[in-house]
Amino acid sequence: MPGAWLMAAGEILARCGYRCDLCLAYRPNVERDDRRQLLSDGWSRYFGFRIPAERIVCDGCVSPGEPRLVDTDCPVRPCVIARGIANCASCGEYVCGKLRERIVDRAEIERRCGGPVPETDYQLFVRPYESRARLGALRDGTGTASGAS
Repeated sequence: MPGAWLMAAGEILARCGYRCDLCLAYRPNVERDDRRQLLSDGWSRYFGFRIPAERIVCDGCVSPGEPRLVDTDCPVRPCVIARGIANCASCGEYVCGKLRERIVDRAEIERRCGGPVPETDYQLFVRPYESRARLGALRDGTGTASGAS
């Protein structure tokens, strides 16, 4: 499925269902509008980890060769490459343990944080990684990479 990661004009779908084009760490976004410190703060608030701003830049895991990645320990990328599929939505083992570690769902984040995520924060820090709905829509044929977002 070469090119299946590019779902619609401008949408770049990572192998796990994240949207590279919406991620503030994605290299073209950093070069256009560097908001890496804001992203580091948002990741800390909603996902519980912090990466120093100067270390945040990512070519996207669908980039050829050995791209620069923020998550160098991601188990999903090598698995999807080894299986020869475009992303986890095409996998017969969906949702496996590797994806379960990375899958993001707005309701789960709001439950964990004890309340609603403000819309601006959702757009910046949750929507790019909200993979559960996106991959589900691709699996059942009801959506594009945008999924429910």
